[in-house]
Amino acid sequence: MKRLFDILFSSFILLLFFPFGLILSLLIVLESKGGIFYKQKRIGKDGNPFYLLKFRSMRTDADKLGKLTVGMRDPRITKIGYFIRKYKLDEFPQFINVLKGEMSIVGPRPDVKEYVDLYNSEQRKILLVKPGITDYASLEYFEESDLLAKSSNPEKTYIDEIMPAKIKLNQKYIANPTLWVDLKIIFLTAKRIISK
Repeated sequence: MKRLFDILFSSFILLLFFPFGLILSLLIVLESKGGIFYKQKRIGKDGNPFYLLKFRSMRTDADKLGKLTVGMRDPRITKIGYFIRKYKLDEFPQFINVLKGEMSIVGPRPDVKEYVDLYNSEQRKILLVKPGITDYASLEYFEESDLLAKSSNPEKTYIDEIMPAKIKLNQKYIANPTLWVDLKIIFLTAKRIISK
């Protein structure tokens, strides 16, 4: 049932978003050199890696200067990138990941290997389900990059404080992953984005 919902919902969103996605794609390539999409290797279900898709919001090779985004005024972010990040539009290509079966609409947000390697055995249980585009942690840490911008050591703050808190929220989700809970999280995510 969850897989069928993921396919139908993702197909609807991609068709609805397609014209706007074309405009964004044009603006991205006109502003800076590089492709339309940004691909980053993340860890998915059962610890299997996959490439998560996003609209490119930073200059090419920006992740070589760090994988965490520190504030919306991170100098690596392009002008159009600031706009698409503010409204979470950079996340829309992940519906393609959902159609490919690598992700679900709702589920624990996938992290990069270097952070997943820090999980303890209990925390690794979140890898038993497909990662998602949104979840309880996405709602709680909607302004994560701004929180990191206030830290004197963003990576330490992420590893010691934010990551464990997000994993606890992920554990809350996998303890009760019903369609009703998914619909509730989708609604709250859309509401939060619109309120921006």
